[in-house]
Amino acid sequence: MNRIISTQPRVSALLPLGLFLAIFVGSGLYFQSVGTSFAFYQVAAPVAALPAIILSVLLSRQSLTETVERFLKGAGHSNIMAMCMIYLLAGGFSAVAKATGGVDAVVAVAISVIPASFLLPGLFVVGALISTAMGTSMGTIAALAPIALGVAGEAGLSIALTAGAVTGGAMFGDNLSIISDTTIAATRTQGCEMKDKFRVNVAVAVPAAVFTIVLLLFQAKGTTVAEAKDASFLLALPYAAILVMAVSGINVFAVLFSGIILAGLAGFMTTPDFTLLTFAKEIYNGFTGMQEIFILSIFIGGLGELMKAQGGLLALERVVSNAIRNVASGKGGTAIAEMGIGILVFLTNLCTANNTVAILVTGSVAKNIAEANGVEPKRAAGTLDIFACICQGLIPWGAQILLAASIFKISPLAVVGNVHYCMVLFICTMVSLFIPRKAGVPADA
Repeated sequence: MNRIISTQPRVSALLPLGLFLAIFVGSGLYFQSVGTSFAFYQVAAPVAALPAIILSVLLSRQSLTETVERFLKGAGHSNIMAMCMIYLLAGGFSAVAKATGGVDAVVAVAISVIPASFLLPGLFVVGALISTAMGTSMGTIAALAPIALGVAGEAGLSIALTAGAVTGGAMFGDNLSIISDTTIAATRTQGCEMKDKFRVNVAVAVPAAVFTIVLLLFQAKGTTVAEAKDASFLLALPYAAILVMAVSGINVFAVLFSGIILAGLAGFMTTPDFTLLTFAKEIYNGFTGMQEIFILSIFIGGLGELMKAQGGLLALERVVSNAIRNVASGKGGTAIAEMGIGILVFLTNLCTANNTVAILVTGSVAKNIAEANGVEPKRAAGTLDIFACICQGLIPWGAQILLAASIFKISPLAVVGNVHYCMVLFICTMVSLFIPRKAGVPADA
């Protein structure tokens, strides 16, 4: 396989993504317009991805064997497999916890302790803390979403708004945590220290989080909660344990696996009908409940690799790089260059649906742009991570949105429309780019 990746940009290589979006989003909007229930579930996302994959294969200039191998390489990428394992473990834990009454127990505790008006922003804050400690938005959503769903039901909160609050909190730490894979990727590709990149990001992320909390407080105004039910603290213990482990920074796989075991043990101790066979069946039920998102993630991973190999991502890089060269000159050039870096990783993220992969793919180009326009490495790294975070939290086919939609049983578009944190983060970031600051040192100084 000598002809692996195209060295020539090809805009046509991006057509499969457009086809997927046209089928997935277009069909959902159509069925919604005619009043069909569960409009965005009429055409399953993995099925909508199939024509896009076929088109990408037809556009390939490699042999069919080479093209299939390239697709399989993308589908089996370690990042994709890690996400799929999180899906399975999250599904298993949620199913067991629900079957044993653990979700109801946690909801009862939360309702009795947290003031009604602070339930929604409280879920955002908890998500932000967990994701910052764990460094993963996926693990945060997997751990917190089932609790949030129960709380929303008891408190009468909007399901979509609750899903957006949890997802927004998860994206906060995914961007900011020093142990996040996106932070590692951004700092390594730009050649800066994690602590320096953290300082750049925190100056934007914290104000965005504060604005989001205020917004959620207003949206939760007038919320009333029914009288709290008696709760079994033993059944709630597995959730408490995984939250503590998550905040302690323990590996997400260890956290979720431990959660499954602890939920099972709580069920054995409190529910006579909960047997070892029931435990095994519920774990598998949780696995199968994640089937759609599992398949779609594999398909999108393979499709993204094909578009990269065929020059689609290179086309995006060339367009953005040329635009920056034409616009970024003289004073103000660093802000334009940073915006260009952000646009570059944002567009790449649209195609790959994976913020870490998008940062890795665009890292070298971003570094060249930064050096040519006097952008400090820490600011380049921060911009890469922030814009990738914003995009990942706003695309209906992104893993985080799909996971949240799966747990909350709503359309991915409904989740996207309520991830206020990513929207506010975008506004704060754009403002920060043009706030007067000490100029960077030009590359040729």
